[in-house]
Amino acid sequence: MSSWLGGLGSGLGQSLGQVGGSLASLTGQISNFTKDMLMEGTEEAEDLPNSGRREIEAIHVILRSENERLKKLCTDLEEKHEASELQIKQQSTSYRNQLQQKEVEISHLKARQIALQDQLQKLQTAAQSVHSGAGSVTATTTSSSFGYGISHHASAFHDDDMDFNDIISSQQEINRLSNEVSRLESEVGHWKHIAQAQGTHSSDQSEICRLQNIIKELKQSLSQEIDDHQHEMSVLQNAHQQKLTEVTRRHRGELSDYEERIEELENLLHQGGSGVTSTDHSKVYKMQKSQVLQTEKVESTKKIEELEDKIKDITKKLTSAENDRDILKQEQEQLNVEKRQIIEQYESLKLEISKLQTSAVRQSDTVMEEGILPLSASVEEVRRLQQALSDAENEIMRLNSLTQDKNLAEDNQKLKMHVQVLEKEKSLLSQEKEELQITLSKLNNEHEVIKSTPSRDMNLDSELYELRLNLEAKQQELNQSIKEKETLMAELEELDKQNQEATEHVILIKDQLSKQQSEGDSIIRKLKQDLDDEKKRIHLIEDDKMNITKELDEQKERLTHSELILNDLHLSKQKLENQVEDLVDQLSKSQENNISLQKENFELKEHIRQSEEELSRVRYELTLNQDSNSSFKEDLLEEREAKIRNLKQNPMEVEQLNENLKRVSFELKMENEKLVLTCENLRHELEESIAHNKQIFEKNTIAETLQSEKGQIEAELHQAEKRLLEEASKYKQTIEELSNAHSLDTSALQLELEHLIKLNQEKNFEITRLKKNIEQLETDHKGTKEILSSRLEDQKQLAQLLNEKEIFIKKLKENNSELQEELDKCSQALRKNETLRQALEEKDRNLGSMKEENNHLQEELERLREEQSRAIPVAEQRVLDSTTELESEVSQLNVIKSHLEEEIKHHQKIIEDQNQNKMQLLQSLQEQKKEMDEFKYQHEQMNITHTQVCLEKDEEIKNLQKTIEQIKAQLHEERQDIQTENSDIFQKTKVQSLNIENGSEKHDLSKAETEKLVKGLEERELQIKLLNEKNISLTKQIDQLSKDEVGKLTQIIQQKDSEIQALHARISSASYAHEVAHLQQQVQAYSMEREQVFAVLNEKTRENSNLKTEYHKIMDIVAAKEAALTKLQDENKKLSAGFESSGGQDMFRTVQNLSRIIREKDIEIDALSQKCQTLLAVLQTSTPGNEVGGVNSNQFEELLQERDKLKQQVKKMEEWKQQVMTTVQNMQHESAQLQEELHQLQAQVLVDSDNNSKLQVDYTGLIQSYEQNETKLKNFGQELAHVQHSIGQLCNTKDLLLGKLDIMSPQLSSGSSLTYQSAESLMAGKPTGSSESSQLLQQEIEELRKSLQEKDSMIRTLQENNHRLSDSMAVSSELERKEHEQTESEIKQLKEKQDVLQNLLKEKDLLIKVKSDQLLSSNENFTNKVHENELLKQAVTNLKERTLILEMDISKLKGENEKIVETSRGKETEYQALQETNMKFSMMLREKELEYSSMKEKAVAFEQLLKEKEQTGELNQLLNTVKSMQETVTFQQERDQVTLALKQKQMENSTLQNEVQHLRDKELRLNQELQRLRNHLLESEDSYTEALAAEDREAKLRKKVTALEEKLVSSSNAMENASHQANVQVESLQEQLNMVSKQRDETALQLSVSREQVKQYATSLANLQMVLEHFQQEEKAMYSAELEKQKQLITDWKKKAENLEGKVFSLQERLDEANAALDSASRLTEQLDLKEEQLEELKKQNELRQEMLDDAQKKLMNLVNSTEGKVDKTLMRNLFIGHFHTPKTKRQEVLRLMGSILGIKKEEMEQLFSEDQGGVTRWMTGWLGGGSKSVPNTPLRPNQQSVLNSSFSELFVKFLETESHPSIPPPKLSVHDMKPLDSPGRRKLDANIPLNFKDGAASRAGRRADVSPFLAPRSAAIPLIDPTGLGPGEPGHPLLKPISDVLPTFTPLPVSPDNSAGVVLKDLLKQ
Repeated sequence: MSSWLGGLGSGLGQSLGQVGGSLASLTGQISNFTKDMLMEGTEEAEDLPNSGRREIEAIHVILRSENERLKKLCTDLEEKHEASELQIKQQSTSYRNQLQQKEVEISHLKARQIALQDQLQKLQTAAQSVHSGAGSVTATTTSSSFGYGISHHASAFHDDDMDFNDIISSQQEINRLSNEVSRLESEVGHWKHIAQAQGTHSSDQSEICRLQNIIKELKQSLSQEIDDHQHEMSVLQNAHQQKLTEVTRRHRGELSDYEERIEELENLLHQGGSGVTSTDHSKVYKMQKSQVLQTEKVESTKKIEELEDKIKDITKKLTSAENDRDILKQEQEQLNVEKRQIIEQYESLKLEISKLQTSAVRQSDTVMEEGILPLSASVEEVRRLQQALSDAENEIMRLNSLTQDKNLAEDNQKLKMHVQVLEKEKSLLSQEKEELQITLSKLNNEHEVIKSTPSRDMNLDSELYELRLNLEAKQQELNQSIKEKETLMAELEELDKQNQEATEHVILIKDQLSKQQSEGDSIIRKLKQDLDDEKKRIHLIEDDKMNITKELDEQKERLTHSELILNDLHLSKQKLENQVEDLVDQLSKSQENNISLQKENFELKEHIRQSEEELSRVRYELTLNQDSNSSFKEDLLEEREAKIRNLKQNPMEVEQLNENLKRVSFELKMENEKLVLTCENLRHELEESIAHNKQIFEKNTIAETLQSEKGQIEAELHQAEKRLLEEASKYKQTIEELSNAHSLDTSALQLELEHLIKLNQEKNFEITRLKKNIEQLETDHKGTKEILSSRLEDQKQLAQLLNEKEIFIKKLKENNSELQEELDKCSQALRKNETLRQALEEKDRNLGSMKEENNHLQEELERLREEQSRAIPVAEQRVLDSTTELESEVSQLNVIKSHLEEEIKHHQKIIEDQNQNKMQLLQSLQEQKKEMDEFKYQHEQMNITHTQVCLEKDEEIKNLQKTIEQIKAQLHEERQDIQTENSDIFQKTKVQSLNIENGSEKHDLSKAETEKLVKGLEERELQIKLLNEKNISLTKQIDQLSKDEVGKLTQIIQQKDSEIQALHARISSASYAHEVAHLQQQVQAYSMEREQVFAVLNEKTRENSNLKTEYHKIMDIVAAKEAALTKLQDENKKLSAGFESSGGQDMFRTVQNLSRIIREKDIEIDALSQKCQTLLAVLQTSTPGNEVGGVNSNQFEELLQERDKLKQQVKKMEEWKQQVMTTVQNMQHESAQLQEELHQLQAQVLVDSDNNSKLQVDYTGLIQSYEQNETKLKNFGQELAHVQHSIGQLCNTKDLLLGKLDIMSPQLSSGSSLTYQSAESLMAGKPTGSSESSQLLQQEIEELRKSLQEKDSMIRTLQENNHRLSDSMAVSSELERKEHEQTESEIKQLKEKQDVLQNLLKEKDLLIKVKSDQLLSSNENFTNKVHENELLKQAVTNLKERTLILEMDISKLKGENEKIVETSRGKETEYQALQETNMKFSMMLREKELEYSSMKEKAVAFEQLLKEKEQTGELNQLLNTVKSMQETVTFQQERDQVTLALKQKQMENSTLQNEVQHLRDKELRLNQELQRLRNHLLESEDSYTEALAAEDREAKLRKKVTALEEKLVSSSNAMENASHQANVQVESLQEQLNMVSKQRDETALQLSVSREQVKQYATSLANLQMVLEHFQQEEKAMYSAELEKQKQLITDWKKKAENLEGKVFSLQERLDEANAALDSASRLTEQLDLKEEQLEELKKQNELRQEMLDDAQKKLMNLVNSTEGKVDKTLMRNLFIGHFHTPKTKRQEVLRLMGSILGIKKEEMEQLFSEDQGGVTRWMTGWLGGGSKSVPNTPLRPNQQSVLNSSFSELFVKFLETESHPSIPPPKLSVHDMKPLDSPGRRKLDANIPLNFKDGAASRAGRRADVSPFLAPRSAAIPLIDPTGLGPGEPGHPLLKPISDVLPTFTPLPVSPDNSAGVVLKDLLKQ
């Protein structure tokens, strides 16, 4: 796709430039697109990443299971932890209680000891007071210290209310706090020393307070200084402003005074000589005053000028600096300009060289035109070749994208070879081109030589001849290259043909595959039924298995839980034992202490006795000496009491001292904390002070700058204000003093700062050390975590092994328990035997004694008989009686004897039976032992095989990981190389290729391809990982299944054993005899039934054998078909996905691409239609009135109609395209429906097994319809291709039309121009041209019509095909629906039949069950054995299937690995190729650079040599040098080629080495796989041998069954014989029955006794259960109590955590506040900076304003100076002209008037009049020289010229009246018209004037409309500097415009406004 789009883009780009050759390339690209789409379809069908999702799901499931397992482990561990903690806490509480009791006892004993010691001390004091009162102090001290120690110890013991966890945590806290304690102790020692010094502490505090006060004072002084500075600044500014305002006011006041004085003086001058004498003195005085003011004014102006000069100097300096900067900028610009000029010169030189070349070409054209023509042709051919090369490169890039196809690989290599050849040819051609350029330059040089030396024509001719020969050779070479190009084009066409053939082959393969698929589907349908039946069975088995596994898991969990609890209990027991040992040690110590205390007590008691004895003596002596020593005794008693009090007070004082010390220590701690806080505050204050210092320093700098400025200002204004200077000096002194004090303070602060900085650095070092320690700990922690994780994994493995072992142990235990039960039974039987033996022995003894008695009796009888014979007949009667009695006794004894003998026989039988049972049990035990041994051996083998499998898997995983890592590394390298090289390569291709857009597209394509490859590789890596994980999970499942199967087998064996034991018990029981008698009666009844059952059984066995043979056959078929099924499923999935993707998506993509192409065509059509319209417009405009034009326009109209028709047809085509799209979508929907219906059919097929054949027939029909659909789709695709071709033909025809139109339009335009040029000639040639053109157009129209008809027919046929397709689809869908309905009905019928059959089967089953219940006991063993065999067979088949699946997976993995390796190799080859191309490009660049440098050198050499010498010999030498240079260049090229070849060889060697290594790795892998397969074979053989052994067992069991049946037959015969004998022995049996009835009664009594015993046992069991439940409840209660305790502890900890969090929050708030304070400080600093900047800006503005003011003052002064002696020219001109117009008699009046205007006195005027004409001339000169006032310009009217007789004054008055009353209203002037001399100041003033002011001015002007402005006062006439707008009534005279700062200002005559104009004029005339 990407290659096709790239080609399409390039084709479109060319088509925009060149319309002619674009369509052919487009059609070629469309065909290429179809090929690409087909190839991509096959590729997509080949590799579909469906397995990725499944693998991800499997990984997800595995991870979930692992997560759940870990969660369970966590919960178990937590439970264990809680249980252990509870146990520990219980034990700890009990131990603590014991400890507390012991402590209480110890405290009691100590209290007693102390009391005894006190008594002893009292006695000692009493004794010592008699002897000496010295030794009492020590005892008290010892006692006190002892007491203190005891109390402390007791308190320590009492405080111990912590848990062991708390003890562990507290130990850590103690370790942490011990450091702090040591530090605090050092500080406490320091403070103690201070306390000892007493005065020092207070002095230190006073120093601190003093320092704090000093800091506060400094802060206050700083703030005051800042305020003072600011105040000074404001004062200075205010003073400066006030001075300025005062100066301006004074200036204005002086100006106003001057003006008033001038006006007064003028008034005085005008009034005349009457008031001269009186006002002379006042005038003089005023003049003096004015002179003084003028001098002051001059001084002030001088001062202002001096200030201005200073400002000018500053500005000059600034300007000079700016000028320097501007000069530097200009120099830089000049340098840039020079650079540009040099570049321009370089370019101009290049242009000149090119011009020279062209001129040389032209000159050589003039000399030889024949030689140059081939040159131009060769250049053109070179360009053509370059274009062809670029096209070829584009095609190569397109083909590179198709390198994934294996068929095109060889063609691509050939193309690459051709491209390399072309590149070489291109390089050769470029070299030839350069040689041609060199020859051209030579020709230019020769031409110049020809010009200079005309005599060298012969040499030139020879050289020209040589050049021609060279040109001919070059032409031949060019022809050869053209031929090669043609051959290449032919080869390209052949490649296209091969491509087409390959696509056809692919289509054929697709057809074959579809047929195979249809066949495979029919087989699949058959097999799916069998599979589903088997699946149901498997589901049932799996459900049973799941239940069993669940139970096993539960038991495992319980076992693990119990084991963990046991381990915890053992651990807790060990801990408790340790604790018990510790406590025992403590108790022993405490006992030793007790013993020592008791000894001390005894000693003390002895002391007390001695002391009592001494006391008694002392009392005796005292009684003797009472009278004599009563006073002495009282004194002694008082002293003793005092001593006792002192002794009592001493411990109290010690305690008080201790308390005081504690308080002091506490206070010291508090003070220490306060000091720490103060230190922190001081730090903060120091930081603030530092900040303030910085600010003050900045302020100082600012102040210094301001002082310098202030000094300048003060120097300027020093003469006027000396007080300011004095104040400034005072300020300076204060500032200096403050700065000195400040510097002293700062030095002290700096020392403190340095100390603090050192401390801070130490803290930082400590922090870094701690951080390093933390990092080390973290690394250790990580290491330990890793070790723990590894240990945990090991533990998990061990736990799994333990679980397996435990399961095995369980089984063994169960076996043991069964064996023990059997042993118990045996032991019970033995005990019974022993009791019976004992009874027999007793009976034997009784018999012996009875026999002896019998003998005695017989002897007595004989004696009696003898006596009888002797005795009297009376005695005979007595003897007879006694004999009868004796006989009866003998008979009784005989009866008893017989009973006993029978009992002995019965017991002997029982013993024999028991012995037999014993033997059987021993045999069964031995067999079970053997079986156990076998199971153990199997288990060991399984473990060994499991470990081997695990190792192999690990090896495989490691190999895979290595391969993955290698691939990743290669990928990374390739990515990096691609990223690094892509840019260089594509830049170079851009440089070489003509089309830059193509290069960028290639770049994008290559990027996309690399990204695709990277993604593909990543997906492959993921698949590999998932497959590995699948393998592991499968191995685990196999192991689990094997274990489950072993467990099942053991259970079955145990069941069999239990059944055998039950049978043995039944046979050995007492009721067997009754059952035998009953059975004998039933045997005859059952014999007939047995025969019937045997007949049924025979039939069933036959059926079973048949079914078994069929089943085995089916199993073989299934095994064969399952492999085929898996293959077919994979193929089906691939084909279905391919069909869905290629059939649906590819069609959709093709339609989308076609729609894009059609859109582009539509755009082209629109563009062409616009062109046509423009051409029509041009034609209509060019030929508006000619007949030919009319004809052409008609033809064009027809063409346009045809174009519209074509458009309609195109629209129809578009509609047809939309229909096609809809049909395709419908097809997709129908295909989806078909797929759903297929799924339904499959489900129905699974349900219906009997209806298989019918469904197969239906399915074959469906497959045929599906094939038909596919064929239809293929036809549809072919039709689409036809449509594409037709569209292409239409486009061709359209382009032909447009081309012809283009051809026609210039002809017509030329025709039109010709008509304009020469009409007559055209009139003659009109009919012929028109007829020819019309014929041509008609022919073209007919051709177009024919083509259109063909297209219409094509479209119709396509539409018909479309309709047919849709109809066929509808028919097929209807057929399918009908088939569905039929199948559903058939299925329903089959279901009904099945239900009937099932009912019948159920009834039959019930009958069979009723009849076969009697023989179930014999058949159960057989069926069980059969089931076992089947299970074993299923297990074997499952194992085989799993092995096959594993082998398939392994083969898949191998294939994928090989694919990845192949892709990596391909990447390596591509990378090598890219590297080679890169090297080539770099070499080419180097060559070009070398050539460029050589050319430069040659050019320089040529120029120098041409300038120096112009001789031929030297030129030859130069040519030789050039040739040598060329040879060197060729040598360099050859060297570069050799190096390239070497590098290629090296790359090939490296690839070969990689391949060798790959082959070695393959060999190793294959060897490993061989070994694994061998192991697998061995295992499978073992399993097979086991299966054979199982079959042997089955055969043995069958033999046993037959033997048992034979025994049954023989026993039945024996029973029949015995019945005959029984009839004979009925009488004897009846007697025996009586005996048996008695025995039965006895046994019943025994039974009742045993039942009572059983009841007792049951009651005891119930009691035991009750006790157990009670115990469990107690345990629960204990656990609940401990849980509550835990909860309370948790709540406490939570509270603590919350408190800590609160503290943390508070600390964070403090931090935030501190940060906020810092932020505010930073803001304040920023604001200060801003203020300072504003100050500077204001200063600058102030300076600017001052400059403005100075300029204004200068202008004012200039105006004042300039306006003092000026007169209006116009006024004087009018007066002068008026003087000449007046009559000669009245000319003196005019002159007087002029004199009065000029300010000449009357006396001077009279002198002038009295003088001659010379005087007049002098007057005239004086008059012209200086005037004072201005008069409005009034041009003379014609009326005035006529009136000459009237006087001048009258005329003047009339003139003024006419001027004051104008006839025409004056024009209203705007503000802009008023001010022609636009000054900036004036505009600003205009803008600033308020409206009311303007209105006022206007009203004033309105009022004084009739007053003469010439005689008006100043306020009303013209404002001086007052530019208000003129009112509507004011005159528009130029003189009446407001006087600006540029115009001269005049002071008008001061006349009061009340006077009228006439009066004023009269006054004037009077003067």
